[in-house]
Order: sequence, then C-alpha cells, then structure tokens
Amino acid sequence: MPTIRKKREDLQPISKKRMEAIKALPDEEIDFNDIPELDEAFWQNAEWVEPDRTQSLTIRVKESVLDYFKSDGKGYQTRINAVLEAYVRSKKGSNPSQPSP
Repeated sequence: MPTIRKKREDLQPISKKRMEAIKALPDEEIDFNDIPELDEAFWQNAEWVEPDRTQSLTIRVKESVLDYFKSDGKGYQTRINAVLEAYVRSKKGSNPSQPSP
C-alpha cells in the first residue's frame, strides 16, 4: 500500500465547532467502513522498518539555493533533505551494492 503524503498547507482546517463535535462522538459511533480489516495475509507480509533518523549538521550552501528552498515557505529543510535523499537513491540505483539512505 503506497504512502500518500500531503503538505500541511494543502489540508483543510477543521473548524472549532467541527472539532468539538468530533471530540464529543462516542467511540461506538465512529464509522470504520472505509478502513480495511487487517487479515492474516497482511501480517504475513508485514515488515518492520526502522525510520531513518535525522542528524543535525552545519553545511554551507549557496545563498541562491537556500533562498530557492525557503521561497516555498516553512519546511525548507525537509525539502532540501528530500532532494538529497532522491539523489542518493538515484545513485544507489546505478550501484546496487550501496546501502540505502
């Protein structure tokens, strides 16, 4: 099952009134019809994956590069990391003996 990623700014805000209604809803009234059951086949194919940890570092980049990533607003460090990770994955594809990022 692919992971669907959304930017925070693409999500519709929930009004205070709607949030209060959600909080007041008893558990037995929650509709789970759109959530598939996790059957035995799911667990047989499940694989534990440790998330990559991030490491704080100091790096020098051109001001124009930093300005470009910052121009899209909050989350520029995450975007820089995504670009670097994509680069590493593309290099790994050309040399499968390298460990994944």
